[in-house]
Amino acid sequence: MDDLDGPSFLTSLYWLFGKGYFQTTHQMQIEHSKIYGPLWKSKYGPLVVVNVANADLIEQVLRQEGRHPIRTDMPHWRGYRKLRNHAYGPLTEIGVEWQRIRSILNPRMLKPKHVSSYTNAINGVVSDFIEKVAKLRMTTDKDVMVYDVAGELYKFAFEGICSVLFETRMGCLNDVVPEETQKFIFSVGEMFRLSPIVILFPKSVWPYMPFWKHFVAVWDHLFKVADELVQKKMTEIQEMVKHGQPVEGEYLTHLLISEQMSFTEVLGSITELLLAGVDTTSNTISWALYHLAREPEIQQKLYEEIISICPGDKVPCSEDITRMPLLKAVVRETLRLYPVVPGNARVIAEREIVVGDHLFPKNTLFHLCHFAVSYDEKVFPNPSAFLPQRWFREQKQLNQHPFGSVPFGFGIRACLGRRVAELEMYLLLSQLIKHYEVCPDPSGKTVKPITRTLLVPATSIDLQFINRQKEQEEPGRTNASV
Repeated sequence: MDDLDGPSFLTSLYWLFGKGYFQTTHQMQIEHSKIYGPLWKSKYGPLVVVNVANADLIEQVLRQEGRHPIRTDMPHWRGYRKLRNHAYGPLTEIGVEWQRIRSILNPRMLKPKHVSSYTNAINGVVSDFIEKVAKLRMTTDKDVMVYDVAGELYKFAFEGICSVLFETRMGCLNDVVPEETQKFIFSVGEMFRLSPIVILFPKSVWPYMPFWKHFVAVWDHLFKVADELVQKKMTEIQEMVKHGQPVEGEYLTHLLISEQMSFTEVLGSITELLLAGVDTTSNTISWALYHLAREPEIQQKLYEEIISICPGDKVPCSEDITRMPLLKAVVRETLRLYPVVPGNARVIAEREIVVGDHLFPKNTLFHLCHFAVSYDEKVFPNPSAFLPQRWFREQKQLNQHPFGSVPFGFGIRACLGRRVAELEMYLLLSQLIKHYEVCPDPSGKTVKPITRTLLVPATSIDLQFINRQKEQEEPGRTNASV
């Protein structure tokens, strides 16, 4: 490991703040791999990080992760839980305890039969969102524009994940969003914004930093709201039992009545699942719509695929989605261009490992540069182009590396909410494209991504949503005349 080249802490600080890469660390992966090759080490304050920017080498790390892989020790997230005596969840727990929690959480999140049972709840949120788009169009002077699509989709994703996890509606899609819900959404955003700042400083100075107090305050609010929702569900269950009624419900009900986890563990896990389920869905759908608007031929083919399987007023369900290969390919290609987590981490605690021709001691922190590999032209020819067809089974290149794009991670530490996130994305995209033709912002502005722990749009995505029914009624109406 000592033989590896890479920037010092001061050089890293210069790149982040002098050269202005703090918000585009995903691009810094590509620049550094050009300078140092596919494997290099960086220093960030107290941390030494080994960066891996090659599909073969990422595969080598992940295949040696052992029985209890650690994402990172997340000292800032774990530090907050220690401070407030909260239980760790699937993102922050490690070792045998992590495996126990995952084994309890997994079945209802990853088994297709359980996940498809969330279709009705999600479709309820989807139909509310379709109505919201209609209202948003009416409130604009141009009649078809929807401004800040990502912001609106953030509310959709929040409502969707709450309807699955907490089995309740939060009012995110109401004309006026409840104040508590608005504050909850803001707190999630602030927590992700502050995370990369806190981690730059050693633990010992956190209590003296003003942003640490703010970081703790937003976490306090997240746990307070989650606690109220879990308590409310427990009261409902107790009432059902008291009146001899059968206890029915989905995710939270199952966790509470199975009694495999304590109340504090349920609270810790459900809060982390909620965090993991918002940006993922909202940003991916935003980018997918942004590209479909700029590629009308692909959008037209997608529309034809959707109405061939769900004609008329038929609402797509999970079985229908299995027969929509282009829809799946659009999501897959969007996740390649904009991996939600542009760089994932792994700590292999059980033994030393060899990656490439280097030997790494136990507890080395690896940073897997997924963004850089997604744009590697050896893996994906013409990497900057939006080409969903590259994911069709018959067109998939023989040399396309299975670890070239792994947006949900790999192995037993892979994303727990993958199936739910995919179901939400498929159900919403299919309905949006069925109802509306999506066209670009007439101003022609391009939107680039920035890193805020996760990859998000740097500026608002504004799009035109043209009602397809109306378009069918008025044959003379074209995009040019809109």
